[in-house]
Amino acid sequence: MQNKEEQNAHLALFKGKNIRRIIYNKEWWFSVIDVIEVLTNSSNPRDYWYKMKIRVKDEENFEPSTICRQLKLQAPDGKMRETDCADTEGIFRIIQSIPSPKAEPFKRWLARVGFERIQEIEDPELATKRTKVLYKLKGYSEDWIEKRMRGIAVREELTDEWKKREIKEKKEFEILTAEISKATFGMTPSKYKKYKGLKRENLRDHMNDLELIFSMLGEASTTKITRDRNAKGFKENKLAAQIGGKIAGDARRKLEIESGGKVISEENYLTTPESKKRLKSKK
Repeated sequence: MQNKEEQNAHLALFKGKNIRRIIYNKEWWFSVIDVIEVLTNSSNPRDYWYKMKIRVKDEENFEPSTICRQLKLQAPDGKMRETDCADTEGIFRIIQSIPSPKAEPFKRWLARVGFERIQEIEDPELATKRTKVLYKLKGYSEDWIEKRMRGIAVREELTDEWKKREIKEKKEFEILTAEISKATFGMTPSKYKKYKGLKRENLRDHMNDLELIFSMLGEASTTKITRDRNAKGFKENKLAAQIGGKIAGDARRKLEIESGGKVISEENYLTTPESKKRLKSKK
């Protein structure tokens, strides 16, 4: 269960290479280090970027850092770390200073990504459709995708409600999310990820149907309680999160008693797509 900052962060693909990006001020901002790695195949893109800034400043009288911002992106260790990022225009300028045969196709890819973002702002439904296509390509079943998309909507409704009620700090969102998770599943999102053997991956992308359903129940219940009680400030919203999570947790435990099976699963979809595991479970 991720905070809003993590939800906005995505991996883009260019010819099989990952390029981290994040929405900032309604625009895509891309990791400069990742772009350099793709264009140069450098074994140390950070060092390349450091030397490049010095070279460009001397040769072109241009300071690349002036068009960059340090934004938090997920690092290889799974933690959110500040990283030099540039918007589409900024990345185009940086590419001009990188001699690479990949520059032209990369520019075309970048232009397409930027255009798609503009389309999504004008028509948010397009973003939903593209997300569905990506999940389908990753091997998820239609049933799972529908639950995942509904879960995203429920989560956004809750975070929007929190913002209206004086919840502003990233840490506060994390704590409230953890309270719901603890009450629903008996563990925080970080512990849940370890339980499933995940590192950088999105926890909910590795939840089965029931895990997704109870996640939604916990967050939807929290949203309703928050509104009905007109919760304000961190303390009142924390209590609402605990109650909302408990509602889902009680329902989960009752189902486990009646069915004789566990809702929480160690399974993930790192090696076997969800749709194939679903087929195996039906045999």
